[in-house]
Amino acid sequence: MNGKLILALGAAVVAAGALATASHDEQALRRRIGYADHYVKEFESEVARQRGGEKMVWRSKNDALQKVQELKRDFPDDPAVEALFQRVKKALMASKGDFTDIKAEWTAYLHNEENLRALISKTGDEKWRELVAAQKGRCLEKAYPVPDSEEIALDDIKGTYVVLDDVEYPANQFYGATGEYIYCGKPSSGYYFINLGGRAWLGPYEAVKRYRRTVDSGLEDVKKWTVLGEIVSLTCENTNGGENPVGDFFYGWVVRPVAIMVPGRVVAVFDRDAESSGRFVGEEMVEQVKNGWYTVKEIPADVTPERLMEIFMTAIKEKNFKLYLDCIDPQAFGGKYGEDEACRYHWDLHQERFHREYVHATFGKAKITVQKGFDSANELENFFLDDSQKSTLERIGGEKVEQAVVESRAFDKNGKQLGSPHEHRLVRRNGGRWYVLDYAPRF
Repeated sequence: MNGKLILALGAAVVAAGALATASHDEQALRRRIGYADHYVKEFESEVARQRGGEKMVWRSKNDALQKVQELKRDFPDDPAVEALFQRVKKALMASKGDFTDIKAEWTAYLHNEENLRALISKTGDEKWRELVAAQKGRCLEKAYPVPDSEEIALDDIKGTYVVLDDVEYPANQFYGATGEYIYCGKPSSGYYFINLGGRAWLGPYEAVKRYRRTVDSGLEDVKKWTVLGEIVSLTCENTNGGENPVGDFFYGWVVRPVAIMVPGRVVAVFDRDAESSGRFVGEEMVEQVKNGWYTVKEIPADVTPERLMEIFMTAIKEKNFKLYLDCIDPQAFGGKYGEDEACRYHWDLHQERFHREYVHATFGKAKITVQKGFDSANELENFFLDDSQKSTLERIGGEKVEQAVVESRAFDKNGKQLGSPHEHRLVRRNGGRWYVLDYAPRF
């Protein structure tokens, strides 16, 4: 065979082999891209379902990232690989949660509360010093060691006042043989038993709860209190309490509370003439101060569902309980204790969330449907009805009840959306004003 022909044939074979190899490599790349595309689509779908929210576990996230990362490293200039890379980049950012810029007016309520807390704290501290000073000469210079009941007669100490720091309630609460108490002290130093059975404790304690609800949502469950009290009697108790107490019985001075303090926050006093037998110092000026920062004071008769949800949120943030109640469907207040049971519990939850989780929420466009009665806006049905039929259906339909569904998106102090959007239902009857039907859901 001619040498040139042999060389030509050899070159053709090599070229064909190279072409086959290139074709095989291209097919392998396309398979890898298709395989990665499957996981990218799954990841994108998961992100879309979260609708701006972040979650802890993603089913397809790591597979999508790993497959595309390998392709990008091996084929950095391939257009199809670059397209996958950009899709994953976008989906990854979206998976971290939607975000927005926090406006100053969104967090103004936090600064207002801080100023009010400082005012109440200062006023309370001044009152506490007055209360203690008023008992000068009748107040024990130091609480511990406890005056020994074997050495001092009741008549000699009765009417004496004592300041007890670090009173652990409810941790040291117990039900004893002679009543309900908080014990303070230990066997080596002696005991005081703060009487919880009367209004002298319940009045101030309830006042502190009102303080938390109306002034200071950031107040945690109080573990340690300071108590100013009067020694009124002597009793022998087992601090383990219960029907079958374990351990020894000890004598201790029974203390009737005069005032209780959450140090640095609030002072509450027993007031036998007050409706609730107690008040926190500065309580009378709280509403006046808050009234100056309210940005919404009433609800327009023509309020839209979206605007009503904004007002509902504002009432919560600005601690306007009256406005909060006015937002809610009156039919929610069922029974004698409807307001307390139906609303105050969730009011407290909303207060906590707007201090510990999020600072603002935005609201989507309402979706309105007619739940009962004739729907004059149903274009599909009304296409088949004449005016007489419409009039008849409106007459026999009775009360018209409309429902609106509004979605909220909550954002934390950094502007990050927390979780997926939440739905809130509102109701309107016979064309009247809109009211919040679902007052319990989080934002």
